[in-house]
Amino acid sequence: MHIAYLTPEYPHPKLGNSGGMGTSVKNLVTAIVAEGHAVSLFIYGQKTDEVFIEDGITFHIIKQKSYGYGGFFLYRKHISRYLNRYSDTIDIIEAPDWTGITAFMKLKKPLVIRFHGSDTYFCHIEGRLQKKKNAYFEKQAVKKAIGFIAPTTFAGEESMRLFNLPLLKMIIIAHGLELAQFKNNNPGDFSSKRLLNIGTLIRKKGVFQLIEMFNKIIVKHPDATLYFIGADSNDVKTGNVSTWELMQKLMSPDAKKAITYLGKIPYSQVKNEIEKAHVCVFPSLAETLGMVTIESMALQKVVVNTSIGWAQDLIEHGKDGFMHHPDDIEAYVDTISKLFDDDVLVNNISQAARKSVENKFDISKLVHKNLDTYKLLCEDEY
Repeated sequence: MHIAYLTPEYPHPKLGNSGGMGTSVKNLVTAIVAEGHAVSLFIYGQKTDEVFIEDGITFHIIKQKSYGYGGFFLYRKHISRYLNRYSDTIDIIEAPDWTGITAFMKLKKPLVIRFHGSDTYFCHIEGRLQKKKNAYFEKQAVKKAIGFIAPTTFAGEESMRLFNLPLLKMIIIAHGLELAQFKNNNPGDFSSKRLLNIGTLIRKKGVFQLIEMFNKIIVKHPDATLYFIGADSNDVKTGNVSTWELMQKLMSPDAKKAITYLGKIPYSQVKNEIEKAHVCVFPSLAETLGMVTIESMALQKVVVNTSIGWAQDLIEHGKDGFMHHPDDIEAYVDTISKLFDDDVLVNNISQAARKSVENKFDISKLVHKNLDTYKLLCEDEY
């Protein structure tokens, strides 16, 4: 097969910052090419136009264009024409739900949409009012697809319900990891009482709740530390240009001394920081899956995660990790304190976490489920 991926991000030196969406696409694309299939990436919203082939993948870097009136419509039409130029050799096109990029496109090949997290979905989960323009684009975009893929049951069912789509057109396929790239040869070698959080500093990631937790943890464990990794961002609630600035205002004096913000660091360094951590803490309020959770588990780390919806597909509470609602501050504090004081518990959970990821998130297994889905969609049997 020849599969095309339309995406705004992808981990590559020639492109801008990439998050969980780009990482999950790369993991899948690498596995598909290894299976002998052809892949073309169409990466929009970039600074330049360029086409090149690398590691068996054809890269189409599509420059962001500026228009006067109707730029959202015209740029989508530009991408659509560009894609159709290469449609003779392509079997199927995958695009994200985010921003409704495929709205107004008339594509010559079947379109499948993967739920990475639409604005419609996140506004619903966070209880935010959605802009009418964003809602319109995303609703128009999903009409173009003949099938939908979701990384978790919760994200899939909520998205299909919000877009008033039949569940029969949706399949659950988790994002996968190339597990050979996530080996921790010394899982018992970590910095004691070092907590780690990874992700954009943004309200929906539960960063304010995490500060509240740490204010209490530092009282019980004066030698505890907390590290943040990720880009800073503006805050949607207050309009402040820096969430990190707001977070600092919530820190107790002792907590402030023990918290380190590393900012946005290279992906290779993130793995090293995960290995240093005693416990990884992700009290997120809105995700579709959360790649950093399964990456941390693969590196044999105990994760104290959110308990909201999507997390039910990732963790079995008390067996391979822990889950609490982000607003249940005391539950997080109690669990983390127990982990700090119980090396046997940490060892047992970290080993179970690795086994769980091997069973559920191995891309060498998940790639076949993706390929089978693409084939069925192309045959119009799905």
